[in-house]
Amino acid sequence: MSPTIDYYYFGLSPFAYFGHKAICDVAKANGATLNIKPVNLFGLWEVSGAVPPAKRLPIRQKYGSIDIPRVAEYRQVPVTLPPAHFPVDVTLSDSCAIAIADQGADPAEYVGAAMAGVWNDGANMSEEGEVASRLTKCGFDADAIMNAAKSESVAEKRATYTQEAIDSGAVGVPAYVLNGEVFFGQDRIEYIDHALKTGRAPFGV
Repeated sequence: MSPTIDYYYFGLSPFAYFGHKAICDVAKANGATLNIKPVNLFGLWEVSGAVPPAKRLPIRQKYGSIDIPRVAEYRQVPVTLPPAHFPVDVTLSDSCAIAIADQGADPAEYVGAAMAGVWNDGANMSEEGEVASRLTKCGFDADAIMNAAKSESVAEKRATYTQEAIDSGAVGVPAYVLNGEVFFGQDRIEYIDHALKTGRAPFGV
């Protein structure tokens, strides 16, 4: 049986964006199934004690202003700073990933395009037109996906994924769970690659 990675993300997270291609590449290289699961980040923060960037102490905000472009450069992911539209409500955009997966398709390309919309393209990803544009470019029926994304069943799945992430021990996003072991942050992707390649037993399980 192939290994499975649960990948929890929030569409406004720069670090989820920077790590997106890397985690997709690691999963593919190791024959792992990648379950992409958007979450309500504020739900995780309520449990972990984290706060939105604008409410963080100045020293942490300053560090973030250094770390974001540094990680982008390391991962070789294009970024335009500051983002033109941030923060915005990405509930619909993120929920489309669930609707795509519910159709039996892979949402990875769309998720990458949606996060690039925020962090490189200057798009307002709370606008339906921007969401539809990226769905169409990725080969999906935009109207059908967005209609499904607005359903109660998709909202319930997003809430379930949020609770799953909390129960796994995730304190933020991106978070990845392999064999019950949680990895928080895009800087842990290489650890996941190591765990997959060596087959080591999970920690903390």
